[in-house]
Amino acid sequence: MTDITQDPPEGLEFSDRPVPPDRRMGRMPLTMAWWSVCSAMFYLVVSASLALAYGSVNAIIGLVLSVAAYAAVNAVLVRHAIRTGLSVSLFSRILLGQSGAAIATLIFFATAIYYAVFEGSVIALALERTVGGLSYPVASLIVVVYSVALIFGSIQNWLDRFNGVLLPFYLLGLLAAVVLAIAEYGYSDAWLQLGPEGGAPAGGWWDCFVAFMGVWILMMFTYDYARFGRAEDARYHARINFGAPFYLVAFLLNGLAGIFLAASLPTEGGVTEVSVVFALIQLMGLGGLAFVWITQTRINTANYYLAAVNMEAFAQTALRLHLPKTVWACVTGAIVYALMLADVFAYILQALAWQGIFVVAWVAIALAHIRAGGAAGAEQDRRLVAAGTTRAVNPAGLGAWLGASAIGLALHFAGGTAASFSAPAAFVAAGAIYSVLIARGAPRMRAGLSG
Repeated sequence: MTDITQDPPEGLEFSDRPVPPDRRMGRMPLTMAWWSVCSAMFYLVVSASLALAYGSVNAIIGLVLSVAAYAAVNAVLVRHAIRTGLSVSLFSRILLGQSGAAIATLIFFATAIYYAVFEGSVIALALERTVGGLSYPVASLIVVVYSVALIFGSIQNWLDRFNGVLLPFYLLGLLAAVVLAIAEYGYSDAWLQLGPEGGAPAGGWWDCFVAFMGVWILMMFTYDYARFGRAEDARYHARINFGAPFYLVAFLLNGLAGIFLAASLPTEGGVTEVSVVFALIQLMGLGGLAFVWITQTRINTANYYLAAVNMEAFAQTALRLHLPKTVWACVTGAIVYALMLADVFAYILQALAWQGIFVVAWVAIALAHIRAGGAAGAEQDRRLVAAGTTRAVNPAGLGAWLGASAIGLALHFAGGTAASFSAPAAFVAAGAIYSVLIARGAPRMRAGLSG
């Protein structure tokens, strides 16, 4: 068995082949690597924004439902990822064919880059506000350089330890923010009464639940991390590490803290990531800057890592270009830096809304495929990818993906109430279309065999 404590050989990230059993990670190292995703200012801010728009009670209901939905879906995805050792890019070759997989991988790494821009900008703005004489471009460059450097190490040998050390500081920082807010401004139950003028709208919980469907990219994140899990730990990872306990922290705990802080801290111009960051720095001083750095750096290890390895996979599949992950990490950093300096946030938000529809459709197809194949199907998927016998196009998967995404986009552009059903409709349509197509087709269509 290979000793994963030694310096990793080239290709340790397995962007072009399944992760073999002797390269898997233990329970706690993988847990620490994955739980970097639970700390992001985004979770605090989006929950507070939803509470202001739809009411605190509706936001909390939406959070609880999201925890349940994410836990249920990821329980299926995690087990399949562990059985196969496949990445999202490799699994997409089965679901969509090699051409479709290239598109899915492109969407994946582009979305990870967008999130890296958001989280990196938060740190840069915090540095600019705190450190006298430091301009935003220089602060952004600092953030990008150290973020790229962090992912030069492998997920097995470095990111787990780094994020494991920072986890307790993140939790202590979140607790300190709440305690200091109470000490400075006093406690009030007004945070449970947040809402729009005129009262919370009926059915607002649905809008809050659908809002969190916009970040189902976390399910792709889950799949790419879970493939490093050991077979004997599958139940633990499905139920605990990637399951409800994780989302109770990532969504519910962060969400409740975000709603409370939004009601307690004075912010200018409404609740945004920037306004919350500035309020925390004003409240906590250098401790606030440290808390922001910890939360955003932890989540950005995942954003940069997944952007780099999926960019590498895309280049291999679409361009037949084989370069080390370190090169793609640098390319990721260059793109992130350029976007951090450009005033493109409105366009990025719109792009994320569109890409979210493609992501939920991919998740639905993945679930339908796994359900149809069972444990035997997972082993077949692994063998097909390992042997390089996936077809160029899988008509069932690609047809379902594009058809369902078209339905979702049509509802999104229709606006109004119809737009709130765009992601759910894409999810239902993708699963239904794929199931019908593979039921009517031969097993070869479901398996995605070449020839």
